Amino acid sequence: MSIVLQDLVKKFGAHSVVDHVSLEIDDGEMMVLLGPSGSGKSTILRIIAGLIPPDQGRVWLHGREVTNLSPQERNTGFVFQNYSLFRHMTVADNIEFGLAARKVPKEKRAVKREELLALVGLAGLGGRYPKQLSGGQQQRVAVARALAFEPSVLLLDEPFGALDVKIRAQLRQALKEIQQRIKVTTILVTHDQEEAFELADRIGVIDRGKLLEVGPPTALYRSPQQEFVATFLGGANLLAGQVKDGRVNLGSMQLSEAASYTTVDPEGRLEVLFRPEDLTLATSREELTIPVLGQGIVEQVQFLGTLQRLRLRLQPLPNTWRLPAEFGETGVPIQVARVPRSDGHLDFQVGQQVWVGINNFHILPRIPMRLLLGVDEHSNLETLFPFAITLARATSGPLTVLSAAEDKADAEQLLTYAREALTPHLENIQFHARVGRAPDEILKHSMENAYDLLVVAEPRKTTPRSEIIWRELTRRSRIPILVVKGARPSVRRMLFCTAGGEPGKRDIIYGGRLARRTGASTTLLYVNPEPAAGISAGVLGSNPRAQSFARPSRPWILNHLEEGALTLRNQGIHVEVQERQGAVIEEILREARKGEHDLIVIGRHLESAARFGGSDLTTEILQRAECPVLVVTGDLMRYS
Repeated sequence: MSIVLQDLVKKFGAHSVVDHVSLEIDDGEMMVLLGPSGSGKSTILRIIAGLIPPDQGRVWLHGREVTNLSPQERNTGFVFQNYSLFRHMTVADNIEFGLAARKVPKEKRAVKREELLALVGLAGLGGRYPKQLSGGQQQRVAVARALAFEPSVLLLDEPFGALDVKIRAQLRQALKEIQQRIKVTTILVTHDQEEAFELADRIGVIDRGKLLEVGPPTALYRSPQQEFVATFLGGANLLAGQVKDGRVNLGSMQLSEAASYTTVDPEGRLEVLFRPEDLTLATSREELTIPVLGQGIVEQVQFLGTLQRLRLRLQPLPNTWRLPAEFGETGVPIQVARVPRSDGHLDFQVGQQVWVGINNFHILPRIPMRLLLGVDEHSNLETLFPFAITLARATSGPLTVLSAAEDKADAEQLLTYAREALTPHLENIQFHARVGRAPDEILKHSMENAYDLLVVAEPRKTTPRSEIIWRELTRRSRIPILVVKGARPSVRRMLFCTAGGEPGKRDIIYGGRLARRTGASTTLLYVNPEPAAGISAGVLGSNPRAQSFARPSRPWILNHLEEGALTLRNQGIHVEVQERQGAVIEEILREARKGEHDLIVIGRHLESAARFGGSDLTTEILQRAECPVLVVTGDLMRYS
């Protein structure tokens, strides 16, 4: 192996930019690290080059560990996006710079320089200065300079990002030819999927510091194993399918036998992927001799030269929706790619009704919700453990139990209680103990690992106010947090306390994910706190009778409620919509009691004390509710 990365970790502050990345790269291989901006690709490259040290992990180059060696001792060539040429030097001097620093004789430097100029297609231009070259020519010089001292590894950090489309295509071809000719092991970082497909022997897809999948371009495109990889690598139609009677169903259509597919979703759900080019359109159902997905309307037609891309909206499909779930979506949006007619005529027009057939598809297993159970010495374990068992069974998720205490013996004892209470009822459990301040250790562990939900318990009644950990966790957690209160044997009814805008959409989408897995019915509640002119918010908050003077809801609130209800119903979730006027906190608690709800869903975004008569809504609900409360907080990336 030319390059071996073992469990690399790099943090900036509390944020893990590189999160336990391990990778092996063969001799002479062109590996492309592909991911969105800020995913950690360039940081990995800089760790390999020795420009920044890892916080954890090891790096080997050609069998030699170089983790603690300087960049000069690693024999790596590095090409930056902005060329980084010396402006006061000629092309020849730039290429020879590394050789001169290594005391290579002038005659040998000249021979090497001319070889490299010819290799990168710049023969005869050694006497020019960078300002006399085009951007593409400057990048060729940068590649030649990186290759001058015959590095064992070539590292390229988005080398074509600053160039126009035509020049990028030319340089990609030139780079591929050079790399294959000299057989140098190469890692290229990019966010451009086309670039990755054209250059890579293998692609490693990175998101939020994690290396998700590695494989040949064709395999990752046609048969990805994760939702992010499927949607990031080109156009993707990803729908929630279901295993029924031994077959994979998509709406009313049966696709195939399900025996070879693994489902980890309690509902038997799978993700069905079909690429835009996997679909065929027809004006009548009878024209299609392949499985028919459904009928839809053309919403957009784009001419892209060699391709024609259409956007359709299918009529709703039974128990099927797009992944990731979208807020307030009607029908099922679909992308279709076709080869346009040679005469340029468009076969299908916007507004036309068409039938859609599927030529090919790929099944992805549904990923379960990953639960983290945070336990400290003040936790009410009598309510926490039974609810955790119910939740883990409903979601079929892997459950991780983390006990945290400032005394090691206390942390270990808490873990012993957890093992005794949970292992007789659940199988997929991991146990960890950490020593330190409980909120800090729980948050640290949640950021170091990938979890979908943090579950903690209400404190015992004797707990000092300063030791109630949910107060701090709900403010600082980057993932949703569920505070368990009261003895709830199951989750049959969920109350969504929503407001308009993007935060309210997150609450509904994420809470819907939990409702779907637990089979709960839902109530979508909006409380209008606005008083009529001349009535202060403080008066309204303290006088329930003042609700009769409140203004009627604005149209955008009604639209938000309609779209929220649609979002839940599209996923087969029963939902009722309630709208009230009055003191927000009191109305939420009143509805929770009246409807005998087992879980309240609320957002951390509703925390303006001024808006709610001097009360922090989230904290008030957490303090006064008699049932568990799910606080949807953090930068949520995955809702399906």
